[in-house]
Amino acid sequence: MSDHLQSRNKLGINGVGRIGKLTLWNHLNAGYFDYFVLNMGRKVGKKLEDVIDYLLKDSTYGSLDRFLYGYSGKTATIEITDREEEIFSINGIPIKLYTRSRNPRDINWAKEGVQLVVECTGSYVDPTVPADHPRGSVRGHLEAGAEKVIVSAPFKIADGAQKFPADSCMVVYGINHDKYDPSSHHILSAASCTTTGLSHMIKPLLETRETSKIITASMSTVHAATNNQKILDAVPTENASDLRKTRSVFDNIILTTTGAADALEEILPEIRNVGFMADSVRIPTSTSSLIMLNVTFKTELNAAGEPKLNRELINQIYKTAADGAQKGMVIYSDRQNVSSDLVGYPAAIVIEGYETHTRTGFILVNSDILRENGVEAPVDINIPVTHAKLFGWYDNELGSYVNFLGRLAVYVDKNMP
Repeated sequence: MSDHLQSRNKLGINGVGRIGKLTLWNHLNAGYFDYFVLNMGRKVGKKLEDVIDYLLKDSTYGSLDRFLYGYSGKTATIEITDREEEIFSINGIPIKLYTRSRNPRDINWAKEGVQLVVECTGSYVDPTVPADHPRGSVRGHLEAGAEKVIVSAPFKIADGAQKFPADSCMVVYGINHDKYDPSSHHILSAASCTTTGLSHMIKPLLETRETSKIITASMSTVHAATNNQKILDAVPTENASDLRKTRSVFDNIILTTTGAADALEEILPEIRNVGFMADSVRIPTSTSSLIMLNVTFKTELNAAGEPKLNRELINQIYKTAADGAQKGMVIYSDRQNVSSDLVGYPAAIVIEGYETHTRTGFILVNSDILRENGVEAPVDINIPVTHAKLFGWYDNELGSYVNFLGRLAVYVDKNMP
């Protein structure tokens, strides 16, 4: 048996675009996996060195050397070990390329001894599609020999009448990753970058008595550009529903949709009882995004008639989370940040405490209306409610999403049955 098959911790990555490449970077830095199989799905460049060049450089984050070693001047060691089999190593960690097959069922994970695959193409997000579907399916990875697959996107089921299959689940590390059952779950979704940041932003509020009674909430993410947008204006495809995504990403602020609200209900089921809305505003930056969260709470007054829920309490909730249960996942900041300050920052969400705002008002309930509904009320009732506006930064590529996708991959591998 070859050396790489004797390797203990192997990881397959299908699709080496933005998330796939940065997933490799993340794990090269973390050091848990000691062998990688990257499925490119097609030939790249003229020679193996062209692929290596792509993997070592990034216009957003700089070079792999800088990611691993900062500005120390140290460089990674690159060695081509088998040109015919397209195997090379980075700092002694073997990496094998597959360039012939796009369909997951045709990637020979079994031959490579790969049990865990991170699916990063964005093409296979429906766990109900059978493995033999002619256009491919996430289930094809299981048929090809993998035991577990993590999809780097939310599940999207084309047939709205169907639910997640019993062997599938959607999780965010640090929120509900313990929902994963190694004996029954084989296909996982790591949700989205926005859902990752949003769920870590909402969790401390739901778990604190003073903020747990949420009446309604809405979120807008001011989001960096992604590869599903157009560099210059383009003709919409047939049946395109969002014409704005065909407009130039360089020159526009673009209103669009996000599935974060739907995914959040899977990650934090308590949110299903809350009227929650979400949208996205795409802007011409390469990474680092901002969640603007508006929440209305049922609140209480103290003996002096002042609201118990205020800016100081909310900021303290996040400080407590950052120092306790969500340490290393939620960061609280009193600084006046801009988006570039958070590029590569390894946290699910960075709370911009400087901009936390609250206002308390009253909902007047007329006593006549109450009596008409069978409630004895001698006087009108004023119900105090507090509206809060909260801000959270997240690096939608490497710092937040890929970092937590990487943590999830290690967790799943450590808990293989």
